[in-house]
Amino acid sequence: MTRLIVKRLLVSLVVLWLVTLLVFVATLLLPGDPARAILGQQATPERIAALQHQLHLDEPVWQRYLTWLGGLFTGDLGTSTSTQGPVTALLSDRVSASVVLLVLAAVIATPLGLALGTWSAIRRGRATDQAVSGVSLVIAALPEFVIGVALIVLFATTVFKVLPSVTLSPPGEPVWQQPGQLVLPVATLVLVVTPYITRMMRATMNEVLDSGYVEMARLKGIRERTVLLRHALPHAVGPVAQVVALQLAWLAGGVVVVEFLFRYPGIGQALIDAVGKRDVAVVQAVTLLIAAVYIVVNLLADVIGILADPRVRTEALR
Repeated sequence: MTRLIVKRLLVSLVVLWLVTLLVFVATLLLPGDPARAILGQQATPERIAALQHQLHLDEPVWQRYLTWLGGLFTGDLGTSTSTQGPVTALLSDRVSASVVLLVLAAVIATPLGLALGTWSAIRRGRATDQAVSGVSLVIAALPEFVIGVALIVLFATTVFKVLPSVTLSPPGEPVWQQPGQLVLPVATLVLVVTPYITRMMRATMNEVLDSGYVEMARLKGIRERTVLLRHALPHAVGPVAQVVALQLAWLAGGVVVVEFLFRYPGIGQALIDAVGKRDVAVVQAVTLLIAAVYIVVNLLADVIGILADPRVRTEALR
């Protein structure tokens, strides 16, 4: 089992290195000259050449990549061309704001989805099961920006007008000092993620509850609660962990749309601003950060799946 976990870790490191290559090449393919985009069309060739030298744009591509990659290992993400300051300083507050948003959404959506899926499976075929399945299917079909706009109309601008439609924190103030402005962004992310977890948990629990070992446990007279907690749930959590990881990893990328919609001062808004300003260093840093979160969360899901599912542990020990 340890060898299997180490193998997944090595694969994740290779994928992360390939992501650095992809991110670097993608920023090279952005149209236009970053130096001219920063200085404007009226800039003289001398000023453009000086800025290109300052940004190391006159160096060979391979040398720029190795310099950037080396900086990642030392925590140096480069210099922002829009602020002329370190990217780490620019993103520090934004990362913490996004982490708050993602953690709140994950803490709410994961147990909620698992509980609804389990409850729906236990009451299979009844009205509650059909209601949960129908509502989750409808919500899962809606894009995140549609859900966000609907929540804004319902709770901020038209119907109830009880919550702010955008983030109101001034620059430098932590977003959690005004909890009301977190409600709609968090609710949007929760509503986007929960239906997928619910439907997967329901399907997996139905399969597990129909299995032979669960039926045998029931025939032995074991209480239904014990059957669910000790025999059914451990076998269902493993496969569902992969779906949970994919949904939580989606949060790292899907937060870009939600932050833009609610003007939330996180990494998503920073990415959109950086693309508009051709701030390549910030684009590279935010994109790589989102990809790293995606890879790490999937790695943790693999480990949880291995540890939680007895079938996987048995296969790994053979």
